[in-house]
Amino acid sequence: MPQLLLEIFSEEIPARMQQGAARDLERMVSDRLKAAGLTWDALTTYAGPRRLTLVIDGLPAATPDREEEVKGPRASAPEQALDGFLRKTGLTRDQLTERDGVLFAVLSSKGRATTDLIAETVDHVIRTFPWPKSMRWGSGTLRWVRPIKRILCLFDGKVVPFEIDGIPSDAITEGHRFMGSGQLLKVSDFVDYRTQLEQNFVLLDVADRKLRILDQAKAACAAKGLVLVDDDGLLDEVAGLAEWPTPILGDMDPQFLALPPEVVRLSMKVHQKYFAVRDPSKDGLAPNFLVVANVEATDGGKALAAGNSRVLSARLNDARFFWDEDQKVGFDAWNAKLSGVTFHAKLGTLAERVERIAALAREIAQLLKDQGVDVDPDEAETAARLSKADLLSGMVSEFPELQGVMGGYYARLAGHSDAVADAVRDHYKPQGPADTVPTAPVTVAVALADKLDTLVGFFAIDEKPTGSKDPFALRRAALGVIRLVLENGVRLPLTEATARQYIRALIDMLRWAGDKLSEQTIAQVRRAGFEEVLKIDQHIGASIAEFEARLEQGLYPSVATADLLGFFADRLTVLLRDQGQRHDLVAAVFALGDDDLVRIVRRVEALAAFLATDDGANLLAGYKRASNILRAEEKKGPVPTGMVQTGLPNQPEPETVLAFAVGAARTAVETALETEDFAAAMTALARLRAPVDRFFEDVLVNSDVPAERDNRLKLLGQVRDVMGQVADFGQIAG
Repeated sequence: MPQLLLEIFSEEIPARMQQGAARDLERMVSDRLKAAGLTWDALTTYAGPRRLTLVIDGLPAATPDREEEVKGPRASAPEQALDGFLRKTGLTRDQLTERDGVLFAVLSSKGRATTDLIAETVDHVIRTFPWPKSMRWGSGTLRWVRPIKRILCLFDGKVVPFEIDGIPSDAITEGHRFMGSGQLLKVSDFVDYRTQLEQNFVLLDVADRKLRILDQAKAACAAKGLVLVDDDGLLDEVAGLAEWPTPILGDMDPQFLALPPEVVRLSMKVHQKYFAVRDPSKDGLAPNFLVVANVEATDGGKALAAGNSRVLSARLNDARFFWDEDQKVGFDAWNAKLSGVTFHAKLGTLAERVERIAALAREIAQLLKDQGVDVDPDEAETAARLSKADLLSGMVSEFPELQGVMGGYYARLAGHSDAVADAVRDHYKPQGPADTVPTAPVTVAVALADKLDTLVGFFAIDEKPTGSKDPFALRRAALGVIRLVLENGVRLPLTEATARQYIRALIDMLRWAGDKLSEQTIAQVRRAGFEEVLKIDQHIGASIAEFEARLEQGLYPSVATADLLGFFADRLTVLLRDQGQRHDLVAAVFALGDDDLVRIVRRVEALAAFLATDDGANLLAGYKRASNILRAEEKKGPVPTGMVQTGLPNQPEPETVLAFAVGAARTAVETALETEDFAAAMTALARLRAPVDRFFEDVLVNSDVPAERDNRLKLLGQVRDVMGQVADFGQIAG
């Protein structure tokens, strides 16, 4: 079947936009052709520095004829309804068919030539393409990321004729700007197109460009006993900058290796798009770099390497200046300036945020120490107070990506301990699902404090994520907290920790508010459940004093962090679901009100293992049956509670057996939960399976004798209560 080949040839397309553009081209063309009724065997798109290409194999020459039946009004419907249906379908009354009193219209349409649809589709795609940024050139109305030079469009080896804003379609493309033949290339199909491009030094597929870069780069390094420092992000970028990428190994002044390696690598990457190189026999970087050129130089790249070396030296001289100057300034000066930097208009300055983080970091470190972890709360507080200072340094102003990293270097140079320096360096971690989780206790304390303060602060001012929008990366912060807690086994009571930080945030909000409380601030305080504080005095000072007293006494309502704990539950559900756990099990455990994430996960794992057994599945069914009975009775009035009686006249044996089994299970479950032996708790519940099954098989709950009925309802209530100590089984599907 025929093949469609489309190339949109333009000036240079930014590398960061190319792969997204390839996906958009595939989506937009697919949607239009599918809507027209076309099918195909394979569709592929390619993106490069100067062209977007699409090839579709197996397109039919025309769309199929269509016949569609449209349901209309009833035959007895008012005349106005019938007239409207006739106008919609373009038919007359005698062309309609009637079935079971309902009118139907059969609409037929002839198929269209695929070439016509292609011309319309390309025009639509080019005029509506969703570039992040686009431009208009000349006197035309067309907008594209860069000026379009030509449009190649072939179907079944023939040009699809059309013109878009003065640019006609043709069968012509161009090779490499410098290394190509200089002649326009006339092509007949995709194989010919790709072959001619490669002969003219253009690699169409980004995967081929990446492979060429890696192979030649590693070979160039190996020839001098060096190793390339892998950087997937940089590889993606340089593969979009060159049509015929040619790696060249260059030298740099060894004196620059005295700079932190992160500075050297970032200077290379951000400003020059160079790869770093290391000597496998030594620590650190080698005095070399690898640049990816877009030409094969006749001198083997010597002149290019020398020129790039001079440019890199200039960049690294700038970095060395910032490095030297920052060491003259130091933390005291930077921290003093934090009071002049607004963190958020409703949450005060960075200096106030640092104070909140420092207070919470000390509390978390003390909590870890109480749990037997070797950690110094003083060091945690010190690290927290230094954690944001490097934001005011010259180096981080030049390279924002180095925040934290430079603080760690400067802290070590200032004489602080390795634990403090490492905590300053790593307290932003983990910054994503692929990032490593710190394990050093001081770092864990500061990292948790930093992320919890972010979450609490923005929840306090009602800046919560909505839908796909999360401008303050709160989902990432919550996931970071969860990973820090779980992977380090931190027994952190989230309710208390977040509530205390909530009060600190509210205090800073009040200080930031001015002399009088605004309506917005009052609403925020009330939303947190502290309305009684505002009843004391509408003056800021009195309210702050009351908050500080409550912070000291540990008085705070659970409503202050209820939304935030629910947010943590959602994030934990997502994390565990990705690990194969059922979301309903997480909800069943969270419903108990526990806020210890480590304990919650252990409960979920034990619950999942229990429900995977026959005993677990059958007991869950018994629980739901008991709950349904109790729920139905509760609608009629209060359900009897209290001690279940045994040894009653004519009492069925299964009722007595279940009563004793429930009592034994309660004792066993309570003992297991005290020691957090959740597997043992599930084993205790498993022993209820047989008694519960026999009870429902042999005992009539709604007995005509009121005393019997009440006793059996009490028994079912106790079954529900005992199981409810482990999880809310009512939230479990099945």
